[in-house]
Amino acid sequence: MQQDYVRTAGIKAGLGDGIGWHTFRHTYRSWLDASGAPIGVQQKLMRHAQVSTTMDVYGNALMESKRAANSKVVQMTLAPVLKAAQQERCALAKSC
Repeated sequence: MQQDYVRTAGIKAGLGDGIGWHTFRHTYRSWLDASGAPIGVQQKLMRHAQVSTTMDVYGNALMESKRAANSKVVQMTLAPVLKAAQQERCALAKSC
């Protein structure tokens, strides 16, 4: 079935001949991660005996998720600096 349908569809779509059933599993795992599903739930839904399989083999996060996570860390890091700058501006202007 993979040879007849999945691989052929991937080639016709211009995705090359590397499309197979595990492509769908990787996509499913990425979507579970992006949905915020806890890793234990992801493990069960993927039917993995070990959570390490879910994390190590299928652990590719979506770029959007990576950007969002990084943005949150940057905001957390800069929040005190931005707050101090705002307070300084208020003090200089003697109002806010």
